[in-house]
Amino acid sequence: MKADIIDGQAIAKNLRDEITRQVAELKKKYDRTPCLATIIVGTNPASQIYIKNKEKMASKCGIDSVGYKLPVDVTEANLLSIINELNGDEKINGILVQLPLPSHINTARIISNISAAKDVDGFHPLNTGSLANGHPNLIPCTPLGCKLILQKVLKNLSGLNAVVIGRSTIVGKPMAQLLLAENCTVTITHSFTSNLQVYCKEADILIAAVGRPEFIRGDWIKPGATVIDVGINRKSKVADGKKNVLVGDVNFVEAANIAGAITPVPGGVGPMTIACLLKNTLSAFLKQNNLKTI
Repeated sequence: MKADIIDGQAIAKNLRDEITRQVAELKKKYDRTPCLATIIVGTNPASQIYIKNKEKMASKCGIDSVGYKLPVDVTEANLLSIINELNGDEKINGILVQLPLPSHINTARIISNISAAKDVDGFHPLNTGSLANGHPNLIPCTPLGCKLILQKVLKNLSGLNAVVIGRSTIVGKPMAQLLLAENCTVTITHSFTSNLQVYCKEADILIAAVGRPEFIRGDWIKPGATVIDVGINRKSKVADGKKNVLVGDVNFVEAANIAGAITPVPGGVGPMTIACLLKNTLSAFLKQNNLKTI
C-alpha cells in the first residue's frame, strides 16, 4: 500500500477543537452560545444515528441543540409550521432537517422554507446560488469538508486537474464550485459518462460521489493522485469474508496502491461532514449577531 491514508477523524477533531474554543469565548464574552435545531421525520435507523451523532458532537463543542422527532405520517403543513416557528425564534441559529424525507413530503419545498440565514446544511436556493456566483454564505457540509481535507493535504490546489464523479446538488455540483474557486480545472462526470476511466486517469484530484460501492477501480487512478471518497455504501460481503460492512465508491485496496493519498471509508469524509455542520452553525450565529470570528 503506497498511498497516505488521510485521517479524516484527526482533521475533524482539529476543526471541532477550534469551534469549541470559539464557542467558549462567545460564552465568556457575551454569555451566549449557538443553538442548532434538528428535525427528523420517521424512524429510519441511519437517520436516527446521524442525528444522534450530530447532537452529540454539538454538545461536545458547547453548541446547544433542540431536537424534533416527528412521526413518519406527519403532514407537510405541520412540518412547515415547525420550520416557520424556528425561523422566527432568535434563540435558534441553525435548522437541520434530516434527509431523506417520506415521499408524501416535498423535499424541495421544505428546504426552500428554511431561512437561508439558518440553513446550516447549505441547501437553500439562495445559498446554492451564492456559492455558484462566487460569494458563498453557508456551504453544503460534505463538499466543504472535502475542500478542507484537500487544503490540509495539498495546501495549494491552484492549477490542479480535478474530476468530480457525481452531479448531485448535495455533493457533486457544490464540490465543483468550491474547486473552481480554488483555481482548479474541474470536470464533472457521472455514472453515465462514456469512458469514465479516461477522465479519472487525468485527475490530480478525484472526488468520488456516485453512490456505487467500489465503482472506481485502481487502474482508473492517476499515479500519485489525491482521492476523496464520499461514498458510504453497505456491502453484504467483502473479499475477506466480512459481512455487512461499509465501503466507499472507490475500491480502496486497489486505489491505495496507486494514489498518493486517499480517504478511507469509514473515517474519512464522514467526520468532516459533521464538523462542518457545526462550523456552519457557528458561522450562522456570528452573522446573525453581526459578530466576527473570535
